[in-house]
Amino acid sequence: MKKIFAGALFMGSILLTFAQTENTEANPIIKEVKSPLTKKGQIFVFYGWNRAAYTNSDIRFSGNGYNFQLDKVVAHDRPTPFGLVYFDPAWFTVTQYNVRIGYFIKDNLALVLGIDHMKYVMDQNQTVKFSGTITDPMYAGMVQNGQVNLADEKFLTFEHTDGLNYENLGLEKYQSLYNSKKVDIIWSFGGGLGVMFPKSNVKLFGNERSDRFHVAGFGADLRASVNAVFWKHLMARVEVKGGYINMPDIKTTLNNKPDKASQDFVFGQVLAGIGYTFNTKK
Repeated sequence: MKKIFAGALFMGSILLTFAQTENTEANPIIKEVKSPLTKKGQIFVFYGWNRAAYTNSDIRFSGNGYNFQLDKVVAHDRPTPFGLVYFDPAWFTVTQYNVRIGYFIKDNLALVLGIDHMKYVMDQNQTVKFSGTITDPMYAGMVQNGQVNLADEKFLTFEHTDGLNYENLGLEKYQSLYNSKKVDIIWSFGGGLGVMFPKSNVKLFGNERSDRFHVAGFGADLRASVNAVFWKHLMARVEVKGGYINMPDIKTTLNNKPDKASQDFVFGQVLAGIGYTFNTKK
């Protein structure tokens, strides 16, 4: 009886092993296939366009014969009218554009290097509060009751249109939302830090306009995006971001005089564009 029982157990174990083998061959274990933008070693490149908004800003000007501040100056971005210029590589810097390259240092975590080419233009048709001193009687006379009207452009024109360049390095966390053979939907959030490298166009007191690139300060931001990846490689992205910009050293003259301006403000940005993602290893 014991031999029969032992034999039955032995045969049962053989049958169970065979059944498991057959099941494995018929239904192999499905390995997890990671979505694009979520796998260590992936790289993506991105190009897009933005619209930006800025809070009012106090701007201080200092130099030989003047030291004053304009309070709550209003400014806006300056988008280029839509046309072929948006797709012509010879003219792409004319638009408000964004360039990114990202590398996934871990699953779902990317290190992202970016350039945000925004544009900042002071509204000319405004009257602002003035405080400080000007020794030149002509321009001092434009100040009336502690205010100065900027509409005629004789006192000041002020913009960062070539542009308000925020060159930044950020970390972004990615999470898959939807997967299929043809499309994957992934969202991300993160933040960045960087330097401000504007080409500021400033004309103060009728002097020759300053127009040159200069490291003027720093910026910081928080960001979130939704990404659609088609056929595992082609990417479309929509992103919102908000941040803080501080520029204590804005050049206001063409020469090396100590003349400068300083300002800080909060910005918001919406951007959209296209990209490509690929793996650096299998």
